Amino acid sequence: MGESRRGPLKSAVPSNVVSPVRRCSRTACGRPAVATLTYVYADSTAVLGPLATYAEPHCYDLCAEHSERLTAPRGWEVVRLLDSSAPARPSGDDLEALANAVREAARPQERAAEAGGGRGADPMEVARRGHLRVLRSPDN
Repeated sequence: MGESRRGPLKSAVPSNVVSPVRRCSRTACGRPAVATLTYVYADSTAVLGPLATYAEPHCYDLCAEHSERLTAPRGWEVVRLLDSSAPARPSGDDLEALANAVREAARPQERAAEAGGGRGADPMEVARRGHLRVLRSPDN
């Protein structure tokens, strides 16, 4: 009675072939897919959009690098659909507003002088930095 009592799951060889992450369809590329490519042959159009909810046999999943470098055959048009769920990249106006806010925060003395110029300054206040104030000791 030298039989092994191992069940089929215990004797199975673990496999790393199946992954819950969809991979790029390009040969020898194992990066995760971020976009889906579909060809519309009747219109000679390649449509590249956000990753489809499920894999279909007539669509191709592409990684970020391959989706950016995608070109179509001569005479074909590439239509790139924007992913509305992806965060928008900052525009020039956003970056300029951020730079202005940083510049303004770097000049707290000027803001304190402007704020104090319109109304009587507190005699106890010695200096101001943003919303913080340095007060003179009541003993002095």
